[in-house]
Amino acid sequence: MSKIKMPLTLSQIINMNVGFLGIQYSFGLQQNSMTPLYTFLDADPEQLPLLNLAGPITGLVIQPIIGALSDRTWSPRWGRRKPYFMIGALTCSLALLFMPFSTSLWMAASLLWILDAGNNTAMEPYRAFVADKLPKEQFPLGFQTQSFFTGLGITLAAVSPTIFATIFGSEKTASGIPYWVYGAFLVGSVISITSVMWSNLKTPEDEPTAEELENMRSGPKGIFSPFIDIASAILTMPMTLWQLALVYLFQWYAMFVYWQFISLSVARSIWNSSPENKEVYDEAARWTSLANGFYNIVTFLTAFLLVVLAKKYSAKRVHMACLFLAALGMFLIPMITNKYMLMLPMVNIGIAWASMMGIPYIMVASSIPASKNGIYMGIVNMMIVIPMFIESLTFGYLYKHFLGGDPGNAIRCAGLFLLLASIATLFIKVKSEKFDQPAPAGH
Repeated sequence: MSKIKMPLTLSQIINMNVGFLGIQYSFGLQQNSMTPLYTFLDADPEQLPLLNLAGPITGLVIQPIIGALSDRTWSPRWGRRKPYFMIGALTCSLALLFMPFSTSLWMAASLLWILDAGNNTAMEPYRAFVADKLPKEQFPLGFQTQSFFTGLGITLAAVSPTIFATIFGSEKTASGIPYWVYGAFLVGSVISITSVMWSNLKTPEDEPTAEELENMRSGPKGIFSPFIDIASAILTMPMTLWQLALVYLFQWYAMFVYWQFISLSVARSIWNSSPENKEVYDEAARWTSLANGFYNIVTFLTAFLLVVLAKKYSAKRVHMACLFLAALGMFLIPMITNKYMLMLPMVNIGIAWASMMGIPYIMVASSIPASKNGIYMGIVNMMIVIPMFIESLTFGYLYKHFLGGDPGNAIRCAGLFLLLASIATLFIKVKSEKFDQPAPAGH
């Protein structure tokens, strides 16, 4: 018999999710600073998808394996999910520490592989951690709290280059990397480990029942057991997740294109420049980082509002509307020639990002067995990285031969894919979305 989960207080839910701040700061640096870093190291635009292949591949391999392993892990001292996100956070911290000291493209790309491996190791158990700890009626609040910290973490990562550029000016190292890159990555290294340690110390894991322990021990044994578990889970996966996979195919292909080409698009449409003019491109990259920071401010300001809307109108309808807003924003970006007007479409993208980081997980957690939270959260993240992997292999060719090498067309293409994702969301059938949430428990 499974145990009854008691509702947590808002402060407990916040403490549980503080670690997501560090994970998302790290992810935000990848979004905002890896393309400029590669560009400073003389990467060509069509090389960017392949140089960013680390994220999709590490996510595809690591997340489901970590999910399967953490479902079968229990230590009275270390817990179930905590060992994995501590190891992941430490790996992220070290990779961020060394990243700005890259002297070549291969060195930066290699460190990105290590960084992504750490990010994926930490992030996957965090989704399952929320589903483990909270009763169903608190899923919207729990996952949207993660969305709040996603917005906050990526905002800090986005504005840090401008802050450090103000401090250091345009000074560069002999390898051509501005000093603001060093400041942003070193701060990220500290935040990554300290925020996860905070959640580790503040949030105990629930001890499994005798029945749950027996289920952990009764599964396949040996080195191939995670792969057996993954295959079994995919074969018996609820229809909701298959339908979500189609949405994610379009959604995450679009977002990966956006992150890789937004700074190039902004440099061309607003500054009428390209990476060859490094001084102007440096300014464009920092303004793009600020714009991305602005959309993440919108994310953490709207995250909890989406909880209310999801409970009133359903998670599916909210996510559909948010993706439609993001598509409109993407179509507008290449048309904008004033850097301040760039903030308008960022409102749309920020609202959609708040939804992407929380709303689909409400639908997922309502559709999967609690004993397999880890493995199914890993499979959901496979649905994120497979489109990114496809993008990495295909978009360089599309960009060069079909989009005229125009980064503005790349952003328009991302908008089209988000529109398709919005339409596909209409076809998701969710088992149950009744969230009659009680007041959080008192201390």
